[in-house]
Amino acid sequence: MIAYFMKGGNYMWPLFGCLIVGLAYVIERFISYALASVDIKKFMSELKSALKEEEGIDKGIEYCKSHRSPVARIMETALESYKKVGPKRDIIEESISNSGTNELAFLERGMPVIAAVSTIAPIIGFLGTVSGMIHAFDAIAIAGEVEPTLVATGISEALITTATGLSIAFPMVAFHVFFSTRSNSYTRMMETTATEFVAFLLEEKP
Repeated sequence: MIAYFMKGGNYMWPLFGCLIVGLAYVIERFISYALASVDIKKFMSELKSALKEEEGIDKGIEYCKSHRSPVARIMETALESYKKVGPKRDIIEESISNSGTNELAFLERGMPVIAAVSTIAPIIGFLGTVSGMIHAFDAIAIAGEVEPTLVATGISEALITTATGLSIAFPMVAFHVFFSTRSNSYTRMMETTATEFVAFLLEEKP
């Protein structure tokens, strides 16, 4: 691998930087989604049960505080709003919307960087190939004749950066699609859950 890296020339360093940055954000995304994951049916069932007890609102807020997922933070905000103003749909929905914007911002965090790495890596790879081809033809010009071995060696080394750039871009594109799908699913789940929770508060009036 070291010999392969050295053959690629100076452009292998920015490609290596792209790889490190991309992997760092991919790992961060996996950790963030793991922390945000929650069994929404179980969570909402237990929350509603807590709300039906004596001092239900305080019990519900306490239950939400015992969880660190964005869902819990949003439901906690809704209950705090309900506790202050009562069953007023507009105010509760506004508090959920404001909280949701802040809590769910983590879904898009780092996504532009992953997308950028998947775009920049092939460009750097192609640039390294063009630079390598220029050097190869310069060597041919200095030699004064077309030596097949010289040409083959120069082109082979030049194409290393392209292969490396594409190898970095491929998994980054796949991860970007995967995380985008997770983000959309999580957002839809939160919208549905919030709507049902508001209806529950207005109907049950805990």
